[in-house]
Amino acid sequence: MRRIAIVGGGQAGLPLALGLLDKGYQVTVVTNRTPDDVCNGRVMSSQCMFDSSLQFERDLGLNRWETQCPPVEGIGFTVPHPDIPSEKAIAWSARLDRYAQAVDQRIKMPFWMEEFASRGGNLVIDDVGIIELERLAASHELVILAGGKGEIVKLLERDASRSPYDKPQRALALTYVNGMLPTPEYSRVSFNLIPGVGEYFVFPALTLSGPCDIMVFEGIPGGAMDGWREVRTPQEHLAYSKQILKTYTPWEAERCGQIELTDENGILAGSFAPVVRKPVLTLPSGNKIFGLGDAVVTNDPLTGQGSNNATKACKVYYEAILAHGDQPFTAEWMHNTFEKFWEYGHCVVDWTNSLLIPPQPHVLNLLGAAQHLPPLANTLANAFNYPPVLFPWWEDAHACDAYIHSQMTEEIRA
Repeated sequence: MRRIAIVGGGQAGLPLALGLLDKGYQVTVVTNRTPDDVCNGRVMSSQCMFDSSLQFERDLGLNRWETQCPPVEGIGFTVPHPDIPSEKAIAWSARLDRYAQAVDQRIKMPFWMEEFASRGGNLVIDDVGIIELERLAASHELVILAGGKGEIVKLLERDASRSPYDKPQRALALTYVNGMLPTPEYSRVSFNLIPGVGEYFVFPALTLSGPCDIMVFEGIPGGAMDGWREVRTPQEHLAYSKQILKTYTPWEAERCGQIELTDENGILAGSFAPVVRKPVLTLPSGNKIFGLGDAVVTNDPLTGQGSNNATKACKVYYEAILAHGDQPFTAEWMHNTFEKFWEYGHCVVDWTNSLLIPPQPHVLNLLGAAQHLPPLANTLANAFNYPPVLFPWWEDAHACDAYIHSQMTEEIRA
């Protein structure tokens, strides 16, 4: 049996560990939080996962919450009117071809950790630094660093050529709530782009107490939605969330008259710089460590791709490890494996980063045209499942204009 160690017990590391364990590999997972720590702790992310990511979990038999979790059936997009904030300048929605779902990681990760241990995996609760990585590298044929947060990931060098930002671009906050009124017709991610202020989106999910809604706030630093540092208590967090909606998205505030926090830990606020790191770390001994998921690609949550990126990277690594047989895991193999993921991942990063600056005129034109072109709205909605479909026309004004024209022509013919 080949021996593989994975540092990090999250959306990338645990499915990889469970998948390899089922294929006969000897797997060690090292994480610094017990299942109870995770379950009883604060929410960690918003984690809306689209169909292709959910399918990988299904393929591994890890989708035990699928029948309990409310579906996310579509995407809605709104831009407030610049002169009349109570009205909408752009507003459309479209169904997803296949539903998305968001399961609180305080549910998923403890279960997956316990499942891993019960199947014979070696689960180790410990903090990891250089010394621990050296020990793991000495006793395993491959060590994967999949912990997306904490000091250890900073050991991986920032890739300046792929990281246009070196500081946070948004003040981020999550609010998990009960009592929100549903959207009409079908459930959706309701996304609101508020120029000069930030973004707000919300969608149904499953948390520890049952179905809920997750509110995600993305405030431009120093702007009107960047007041989370002044919030001291969970109830103040909720009140500030409602205040933002009342001020900038009154149509969303109308849904929130009776909302309450799901629990005292159902809130989160902070910020981080989106970054791409080089995937291979060389230890003082010369041993190589291979980065995975958020440890290598830390995306702003703006496009809701964090858990999806982690899962898709996991799938690429999983298939590459199986295909590698008994050959040594060289640095060249690590780089090649990451680049295979990057063929997909760079589209996610480019798409997300493009929305962290004021939208280009052709992008606003595209989003506005979707109001009148249902097939275009459908394409934009389903791009959340597969972002590469947006290119090249998302980033190229001429290609974008040609694409809109082709959609208009098809609509006239229909």
